[in-house]
Amino acid sequence: MAMKGSGEGPTVTRQAAKFLGVSVLSGVVLAGLALPGIGAFGLVAKGTVEGFDEVPANLKTPPLSQRTTILDSEGGEIAKVYSRDRTVVPLKDISPYMRQAIVDIEDSRYYEHGAIDLKGVLRAVNKNAQSGGVSEGASTLTQQYVKNVFVEEAGDDPGKVAVATQQTIGRKVKELKYAIQVEKELGKDRILNNYLNITFFGQQAYGIEAASQRYFSKHAKDLTLGESAMMAGLVQSPSRYDPVNAPKEATKRRNTVLQRMAELKHITPAEAAAEQAKPLKLNVSRPKSGCITAVNGAGFFCDYVRETFLNDPVFGKTKEARAKRWNEGGMTIRTTLDPQTQKSVQKSITDHVYQKDSVATAVSIVQPGSGKILGMGQSRPYGFGEYQTQINLSADHDMGGSNFGFQVGSTFKPIVAAAALEEGISPYKSYSSPYRMPYPDEVETCGKPWKNSVGNTVQNENRSEVGPYGMREATAKSVNTYFVQMIEDIGVCPVTKMAAKMGIEPAGGGKIKQMPSIALGTEGMSPLTMAAAYATFANKGTYCTPVIVESAVGPNGEKLRVPKTKCSRAMSEQTADTVNALLQGVVEDGTGKEAGLSGRDSAGKTGTTDERKAAWFVGYTPNLAGAVWVGGPGAKGVEMENITIGGVYHDKVYGADTPGPIWRDAMSGALEGHEAPSFDGSPVAGADKGSGNKGDKPGRKPGKPGTNKPGTNKPGGNAKPGNNKPANLPDATLPDPGTPGGIIPPGLIGGTEGVVREDGQ
Repeated sequence: MAMKGSGEGPTVTRQAAKFLGVSVLSGVVLAGLALPGIGAFGLVAKGTVEGFDEVPANLKTPPLSQRTTILDSEGGEIAKVYSRDRTVVPLKDISPYMRQAIVDIEDSRYYEHGAIDLKGVLRAVNKNAQSGGVSEGASTLTQQYVKNVFVEEAGDDPGKVAVATQQTIGRKVKELKYAIQVEKELGKDRILNNYLNITFFGQQAYGIEAASQRYFSKHAKDLTLGESAMMAGLVQSPSRYDPVNAPKEATKRRNTVLQRMAELKHITPAEAAAEQAKPLKLNVSRPKSGCITAVNGAGFFCDYVRETFLNDPVFGKTKEARAKRWNEGGMTIRTTLDPQTQKSVQKSITDHVYQKDSVATAVSIVQPGSGKILGMGQSRPYGFGEYQTQINLSADHDMGGSNFGFQVGSTFKPIVAAAALEEGISPYKSYSSPYRMPYPDEVETCGKPWKNSVGNTVQNENRSEVGPYGMREATAKSVNTYFVQMIEDIGVCPVTKMAAKMGIEPAGGGKIKQMPSIALGTEGMSPLTMAAAYATFANKGTYCTPVIVESAVGPNGEKLRVPKTKCSRAMSEQTADTVNALLQGVVEDGTGKEAGLSGRDSAGKTGTTDERKAAWFVGYTPNLAGAVWVGGPGAKGVEMENITIGGVYHDKVYGADTPGPIWRDAMSGALEGHEAPSFDGSPVAGADKGSGNKGDKPGRKPGKPGTNKPGTNKPGGNAKPGNNKPANLPDATLPDPGTPGGIIPPGLIGGTEGVVREDGQ
């Protein structure tokens, strides 16, 4: 090596000194790595000086991963979640016995030497040379701490962990240089504190506080002499000395620690002997981590919090950054979960659907106007066993839900009605609505017209359901052919645009298909999506995105940004009021009568899909909206005929007879003690009360979307939607020209609907 002049780097003398020092401190200290004799010096030293110089000067210490506590809206604990079970505590909150025991057994000269213990190095080299193998190491507590930092930074990545723990000269050189820096910057007490908080003590416990709770169910500050000795003995090999699974080995190791403490005169021989004679006396607390421990069936609500954190850019610009922040933990997250609502949801679920039933149910409840998710539950609990699942049946796929969601059946019809009203279709418009009809030959879409190239047909649930019908009666009786004729009239595009404004998108991602069968709910959605969409009607036509986090605080008490709901107008207030009236009719004297609430205004819609593989009820009051799905939780689904659910036999499952009562009971409990506002405002879009175009022939060529202006479907005026003066009608009902006085007579309520898919199945 050529000599360098002033200012050009180390002199030959300094370089030689560094070479010698590093050779000893990196090569020989490796006791185990190092060959047993002095002859290893030359091999180890080669290239070490340059490597030492290339190591960065500052050790970047990652934040220690800790528990995150998830709370409900009232501050009650839902669950604790963590990547690593750790609670960081200051040195003053760690038992003096523990502090002394770990020093005595791991690095008895800790407070006497610097980052490297030269005496320890020489002792280890000599002992290893005599034994012809590796019987003693020489790493100081500071070096061990640095190694643990590398491991912590590696996280759960096996490859990174292997690199962080590999027995190589390069890693040891880095460890040595960082140890020198850490000693200089932190000092002995802070290093000891950090070491005790970062170290793994076995049984999923990281850090002394979590370990103390795990083995003795007490705080680290309360550890006794014997308990401290056992804990200090663990760090050398947490699995070998595991007191739960290997109590004899743990006892021997504890006694070794006590003996060492006595030799160093930090306790008396009598104290050591007394503690050595005692049994371990464990008081084990099993790990209670994750959403599986959530109370009141809120496991999937808890999981949705995690998914929100991992997916929302407000918590980090990249997925990697968000995942890292979540794994670091140490947060307190207050959520929107309302304890009363959640308890009611869970009780209704368990009352109506059993965990071991062949089908499952999922329920989501949101607050109109705020988007807050107040309750979320399902009959298959969060877990890994039989009749358990990790799939959130209430959520979209990208938020932990099923791959494609569940066909929503006729719960999609109110979206078609809202789109038609916005297009100027009169709420008194009637269609011929035959029992069976072919799909239209051609229907306008947002692009190329859809064509019925294979002659698909659609039919109503019952043969008695034959029109003409007006909008109110068709909605109450869920008449399939009525809504197919309506979508033929206005086109598909206004419907898909309305759905998008209401936050409705397929659970598996992508966009709603441009075909008329969407009127019958052939697309797969999630219960949370449908609950938030129907909340739009309750909220006077304004849609608010669902939110689940109220606030979040970091480990140092700093407030974190959280996602806020975004509200936007999806339809006019007039349209929302009209839909409210239509759906009130469903629960008052239509297919959803079994779901109606007593003593307060409510509205909703039933839904049953092809082959009865899914049944729904989605409904709302002015202050709460909820969706209930029942069906097979697997990919194949379950045909719900001749089936027992919750101990009740059904020859055929309808949206009204299973999802309806679940919704009714969940909502009743959630709303108990709360105000009962009414659906104020007029339900009527205009003063015309004519019959519309009765007897329209199915299959006629439709007009282009958006061209059906108010007044073109006679009778009616030229009034624009939203500008018509309300008509004062009793009980907010829409007159239906198909029946005397506009009210559906008792006994004329038809069954729920069957969906005929686009492929004709």
